[in-house]
Amino acid sequence: MIIVSSCLAGMKVRYNGTDCLEQGIRQLLDSRQAVAVCPELLGGFSTPREPAEIIGGNGRDVLEGRARVVDRAGNDVTAMYIEGAYAALEQAHSLAARLVVLKENSPSCGSSWIYNGEFAGGKIPGEGVTTALLRLHGIEVISEEELAARLPELEG
Repeated sequence: MIIVSSCLAGMKVRYNGTDCLEQGIRQLLDSRQAVAVCPELLGGFSTPREPAEIIGGNGRDVLEGRARVVDRAGNDVTAMYIEGAYAALEQAHSLAARLVVLKENSPSCGSSWIYNGEFAGGKIPGEGVTTALLRLHGIEVISEEELAARLPELEG
């Protein structure tokens, strides 16, 4: 089974109430090869919500207590991001997920890039909180950008 970010599956769960539908992901869902999950909603967030970014590091730093996740209004939302990451990990284990495809740049789901914590659109290399936790537990995580190259293998 493959787990995919709900926003990539066309669900309007992003912070601003939009989605980022990826057609390849829609095909995986339609063929019942994938299940959609939103770590942020699992952590207790609602839609819409203030955008958030990691301050002082990356997702692994958040898990180890060296960085935090803060929303644009200045609220520390770290605990909700960690809770959502653990809920996503539980789902990955319960589904025996072999691959997780998450939304790049997100403070939860980024797998190669995250926003830099300045709320100005700048990005830095790094991973989000959920990606870091899943990888620490040996689960392969890729972005929607990496998925295209893997689709023939996954659909076959």
